[in-house]
Amino acid sequence: MGRLFGTDGVRGVANADLTAEMALGLSVAAAHVLAEAGTFEGHKPLAVVGRDPRASGEFLEAAVVAGLASAGVDVLRVGVLPTPAVAYLTGSLGADLGVMLSASHNAMPDNGIKFFARGGHKLADELEDRIEGVYEEHRTGAPWDRPTGAGVGRVTSYDEGLDQYVGHLLGVLPHPLDGLKIVLDEAHGAAARVSPEAFTRAGAEVVTIGTEPDGLNINDGCGSTHLDPLKAAVIEHGADLGIAHDGDADRCLAVDHEGNEIDGDQILAVLALAMRERSVLRGDTVVATVMSNLGFKLALEREGLKLVQTAVGDRYVLEEMKEHGYALGGEQSGHVIILDHATTGDGTLTGLLLAARVAQSGRTLKDLASVMERLPQVLINVRDVDKSRVRTSAELAGAVADAERELGSTGRVLLRPSGTEPLVRVMVEAADIDQARSVAGRLADAVKSALG
Repeated sequence: MGRLFGTDGVRGVANADLTAEMALGLSVAAAHVLAEAGTFEGHKPLAVVGRDPRASGEFLEAAVVAGLASAGVDVLRVGVLPTPAVAYLTGSLGADLGVMLSASHNAMPDNGIKFFARGGHKLADELEDRIEGVYEEHRTGAPWDRPTGAGVGRVTSYDEGLDQYVGHLLGVLPHPLDGLKIVLDEAHGAAARVSPEAFTRAGAEVVTIGTEPDGLNINDGCGSTHLDPLKAAVIEHGADLGIAHDGDADRCLAVDHEGNEIDGDQILAVLALAMRERSVLRGDTVVATVMSNLGFKLALEREGLKLVQTAVGDRYVLEEMKEHGYALGGEQSGHVIILDHATTGDGTLTGLLLAARVAQSGRTLKDLASVMERLPQVLINVRDVDKSRVRTSAELAGAVADAERELGSTGRVLLRPSGTEPLVRVMVEAADIDQARSVAGRLADAVKSALG
């Protein structure tokens, strides 16, 4: 069996790859593994379970809740809330386990299961591996040790989560948003209620799009993966800026008042300078992944800040931050982690802090984001190839070496298998966009030839 857990939980097409049986089995396995690890020792275990609005989340939530309760875990069902809200509530409510059902920015037919440990932190790789092993062992016939009578878990709906999470966000905001007009695109996702509530209570005049989830329209032509509607709305309403989230609102991308896209690297750069000004950027260091634009690295160097780079995936950014005590990290895709206030990427918190910087500084977002110049970057997703052989193919290694010689010190190449989808990502940066496109196209062809 291939590894079920990717860089962000277990994902697949709901009811095909990710079935109710799998959701139930993984939940029972998680409960047993955490019990064996001593997490539940001395008390009745408690789990927080939330989801995004996907239709499949309804039956998957039922399966997860059933699995946990059958394993003796009490469950608080918090309903449709962002991933970072579930992580926050897992910590603030003293739960032993959190579960989020979402496929984040993926299309509606997909769904996923993400587990949080006590405190709202992502599970360690070794625990995920153990959960997989136990799940497979029992899927193929080994009986579970099942509690009976008063030993089974109880299930309760918990409706206070939204207000508690919004209160937490407003409590850490360094400056009100009075005087700002902001367009929010919620991707018909998990933050459709949370984010407008938070921005309004923070003092902004709010215009919303993508706030009518029906279970089928999540991420459909809107949100952080489709910024054109947000750009148009910002210009139409004469807004100061726009904020876009993905389906589970752990990401944030932005648009300035002229409709220009502000990506995760630029957001990190703006927040880094704001945090240094407030003396909360520990070590004057930002953690980002190898996918970050070279212009981001050059901007931080110019401002006297340090950059630590990790493998792609916000879990690896988070691990580096926790190990060394850094306060800010994230990805170009818009996952931004402010570790003093969140245990995972939090799109609503990121958007609030970005808007607060605009309000506090009196400068436009376009002006603030100009601290860095994005070098031309081309990303091609190559599908229907054997992504497991990216690092072992001699043919592909030769093509990469040729590309790196051509680019020299003015660009770079990155090939990596996706952690959440069946594809290989080809990324090329160069001083000239035409050169970046040409090199990326040749490398994509090489990937198809070598791995197809």
